[in-house]
Amino acid sequence: MPDDTQDLISGGHLVAKALKAEGVDRIYTLCGGHIIDIYDGCVDAGIEVVDVRHEQVAAHAADGYARITGKPGCAVVTAGPGTTDAVTGVANALRAESPMLLIGGQGALTQHKMGSLQDLPHVDMMNPITKFAATVPDTARAADMVSMAFRECFHGAPGPSFLEIPRDVLDAKVPASKARVPQEGAYRASTRSAGDPEAIEKLADLLVHAEKPAILLGSQVWTTRGTESAIELVRTLNIPAYMNGAGRGTLPPGDPHHFQLSRRYAFSGADVIVIVGTPFDFRMGYGKRLSPDATVVQIDLDYRTVGKNRDIDLGIVGDAGLVLKSVTEAASGRVNGGASRRKEWLDELRAAERTALEKRLPNLKSDASPIHPYRLVSEINDFLTEDSIYIGDGGDIVTFSGQVVQPKSPGHWMDPGPLGTLGVGVPFVLAAKQARPDNEVVALFGDGAFSLTGWDFETLVRYNLPFVGIVGNNSSMNQIRYGQAAKYGKERERIGNTLGDVRYDEFARMLGGHGEEVRDPADIGPALRRARESGKPSLINVWVDPDAYAPGTMNQTMYK
Repeated sequence: MPDDTQDLISGGHLVAKALKAEGVDRIYTLCGGHIIDIYDGCVDAGIEVVDVRHEQVAAHAADGYARITGKPGCAVVTAGPGTTDAVTGVANALRAESPMLLIGGQGALTQHKMGSLQDLPHVDMMNPITKFAATVPDTARAADMVSMAFRECFHGAPGPSFLEIPRDVLDAKVPASKARVPQEGAYRASTRSAGDPEAIEKLADLLVHAEKPAILLGSQVWTTRGTESAIELVRTLNIPAYMNGAGRGTLPPGDPHHFQLSRRYAFSGADVIVIVGTPFDFRMGYGKRLSPDATVVQIDLDYRTVGKNRDIDLGIVGDAGLVLKSVTEAASGRVNGGASRRKEWLDELRAAERTALEKRLPNLKSDASPIHPYRLVSEINDFLTEDSIYIGDGGDIVTFSGQVVQPKSPGHWMDPGPLGTLGVGVPFVLAAKQARPDNEVVALFGDGAFSLTGWDFETLVRYNLPFVGIVGNNSSMNQIRYGQAAKYGKERERIGNTLGDVRYDEFARMLGGHGEEVRDPADIGPALRRARESGKPSLINVWVDPDAYAPGTMNQTMYK
């Protein structure tokens, strides 16, 4: 009989072929016996296997990689606790609308319901926090189901998918002729929609005739790579723009249409408000912070998000970049797009910005010790270059930074997103530096946030991924401490939220990185520059005032 073993292919190799077809060039993983055939396939396919110390880090890194590159990220973890450890990363990607695939191991099908090692109902657990979750039932279906999962990642607003692959399905070999291996570019259609043409015309008309328009550019502006279209719209029609999430950096600091500190003022006085790629969630006061007299327009990739929590006057489902481009084209030539009449409105908002800045200026320049958090984030903002990718991982300290730090380029702001997950910092650094090795990465951690995934600082050292890390250290989970003091009194403000006085700079040096301690605000800038020049992963341990709280923390409704 002829020997046809050369035509056989394993499940792990089929998975790798499907990843390659999707453009995945690295997977993030923590090893386990259930999944090692995927590693073998990745080696043959030229896909880098990046090993970390905790599965949550693998999942967050896949999320971060997707945000930076626009391609879906991929994490591969073993069964049972490997998969449950990754749940937080998947949930974060869901709320952040980040396309990623988590592949989890599973006990052999032949041992189904027998109590095999690390057997859990992974799919049942993952269903509520993914756009697609399934078991690969047969080796020949492995590549096909990976491509199916990726397709679902981009259905509507992007998000995560999950596949579990039983060990015997993954390890088995089948004739290559019996396996469907989708080819690159041949199994997914374009998801880019320019929206309803009538709605586009209506929005163009609204903006042309608006006296006091305002626009919020949310994460989907970056997700859809619609930066240029957004810039063209606000400049052509002379509209003040506010940015949140990954939309930060759409306009550079200093641009006459870039506003940051006057959003509440603008949304209470505007006559037309356009919300792009941001749901009416807690960050928007569930839509209640918008003037009841304003005409409100919402643009989103997901039909289910439009008009949720608040009535709107116009909703457009589509790709943010294409929609905004179409609106600009529809408005062109119409009485200068109404741009000239809006000068007074922009001047009014700029004055509100100056008032807000002057109010906090003493703290931004404070020479106090312990260091005021405003002084720390001001120094960080001054330190950033056009190439610096900024990552915020923390509670109160990152809330401070959201008011001050201004990324200078699109796609250069990373935070957890609306799930508010602490611990994303180190994995986001890992993903960002691997995806953009020529960019500087600057990360600000709260001391509590760093503690959750900080051991993977060693992964950054091991892979030689230099970055500038800063720990705003107040030895507390300070955002919660504020709430406890506000609700229960000062005598109970220290229950369950106090951390030790940890020298994170020494931790960095122990693992082979660069570390410094800062107590004097005058030393922040020089320490940042030395960290940059060290060429190593770094942590600057900055002792900040534990009794200073961000306005955003003090205004949270849960503490009132």
